[in-house]
Amino acid sequence: MSTEMTFHRSIVYIQRKIHDILETVSIEEIKQVKALFLQANRIFVYGAGRSGLVAKAFAVRLVHLGFQTFVIGETITAPVQKGDLVVIVSGSGETIPAVMTAEIAHDIGASVISITGKKRSNIAQYADVTLFIAAACNDAERKQFAPLGTLFEASVWILLDGLIAELLHSKYETEESMRQRHATLQQ
Repeated sequence: MSTEMTFHRSIVYIQRKIHDILETVSIEEIKQVKALFLQANRIFVYGAGRSGLVAKAFAVRLVHLGFQTFVIGETITAPVQKGDLVVIVSGSGETIPAVMTAEIAHDIGASVISITGKKRSNIAQYADVTLFIAAACNDAERKQFAPLGTLFEASVWILLDGLIAELLHSKYETEESMRQRHATLQQ
């Protein structure tokens, strides 16, 4: 089998699986998540590894929407306070720093959203809302075309971009107003 064929089969597989995964996300939970964003003083995001990269990409879009947003663990991050919202992305829901972050934020009185592939995880016990991303599967195809956490991370990226569109609508923002908050040094 040629590399080109594997590439194409991988793309088709990943697209199909992400569609199926995101179809299971609860619209009621998305409404709850949106409400938490709209009432939060500030937004904080956290994730480790590739989940952290997805969380950071989401943070960029939140800034473009006008939310005061921080990435937990960065050197210039403010301390989380009561009234803030902490969004944690963790495929396993068991990563020790992610669980500790959720517990501390919860204890401070911040709202917590966990996005995880394990519904009854340690991180979920501290969350106000848990978005369950059912990306786990043992298909032979998954191991070949979407190894390790690819389906979880790609699904979360698209889920969070969908949430950005929902927040854009709710805040009466436009792509133009977002562009005005975009990095000006790139022009």
